[in-house]
Amino acid sequence: MGCGGMGRRHLSGYAALARSGLWQGDLVAVYDLRVEAAQALADDAERLLGRRPVVHTDLDGVLADEWIAALDLVTDPSSHHAIAVPALRRGRHVLSEKPLGLTMRACQAMLDAAREGGAVLATAENYRRGGPNRMARAVVDAGLLGRLHLMVQLMVGGSDRVLITPWRHLKQSGSIALDMGVHLTDLVEFYLGPVETAYGRGIVAEPVRRSAEGDAVHATGEDSLLAQLRTTSGVEVQLAYVPSGPGLRYVQRTIHGSAGSMVIPRDRTDGEVEVHRADGVLRGADLRAALGDAFTLDQRTVALLGPDGTGGDVEFAEIDAGYLAVEIADFVDAVLTGRPPEVDGLAGARAVAGVLAVLESGVAGAPVRVEDVLSGAVHAYQDEIDEGLDLLAGSGEVASR
Repeated sequence: MGCGGMGRRHLSGYAALARSGLWQGDLVAVYDLRVEAAQALADDAERLLGRRPVVHTDLDGVLADEWIAALDLVTDPSSHHAIAVPALRRGRHVLSEKPLGLTMRACQAMLDAAREGGAVLATAENYRRGGPNRMARAVVDAGLLGRLHLMVQLMVGGSDRVLITPWRHLKQSGSIALDMGVHLTDLVEFYLGPVETAYGRGIVAEPVRRSAEGDAVHATGEDSLLAQLRTTSGVEVQLAYVPSGPGLRYVQRTIHGSAGSMVIPRDRTDGEVEVHRADGVLRGADLRAALGDAFTLDQRTVALLGPDGTGGDVEFAEIDAGYLAVEIADFVDAVLTGRPPEVDGLAGARAVAGVLAVLESGVAGAPVRVEDVLSGAVHAYQDEIDEGLDLLAGSGEVASR
């Protein structure tokens, strides 16, 4: 569902699954409002998968196609709920790209529809799938850092260039602060458990962005987040995402505790996790030995991303396809076996709520509880978006976990 850049990347994920012998489905159809985009992706699918899928250009046609059991939703996020809700109500399973929805009302509509239709709703969060982030979680779970105090997540530096696509700079279609921010809040909860409160704000660091052709895009949505989060377990998280400021690109992801600190490499690279303690630095084979059975990778991840789960020394497009293949395989397996997907609809909604809590804090000028965003009690930042999406009549309440 969606045959643009992200749709092509997901097709590469299907192709990686097929090459590894792990593909348990069949790509029977593609959908896009632009017939030329749908036709082009269908051509690529035939070349990569050996079968040309049917082309659909309207949602009614998709829902009427009895061959379609599940949707892989990679349209722009402002349309996620509009496509997913009728599909889920009819029992069609949905893997939705992140962010799950632009607001809590949009997310809630999707969760409600999944319950009504008895369908699987999963969120495509791929950063957590790689070996380094799996190992970082194992380090935390094994207690190698002792009592945890602090996590620092910094991604700073960039330019005034458009980030991927122009719509990512528009509030009504999903700003880059939300689009990238959900990766970061999902990882915080993956490592440390639920985020309880957020204090901070979103800003527009680059009011005018330039496309590759030099066209100006006037930003209406935040491109940056500056926040202090606190988890329910009491860990403080300092978060800054500011893709602006030429001449410097700085990335830091560290977790600090009473027994040591951990350095986590950039996502989708072959960098190593390092654990710094009084008796030295653990990395590579030494860190694996210290973790023992606490760290293992499932067979799908090893088959798609190698024994260390990084993808190895290959082109980024191949690594990216492997990460996407792991999340697609998890979704398909959840549909076939009836188990929950690793990142279900609620987890996707929580990642959105974590970012929205920062943006709502900026409006309120005070800390905001994530549960109050989930419940719909705090919504001022979202009202303009909900009005544009015709969602103000909904309840907006998301059940907490």
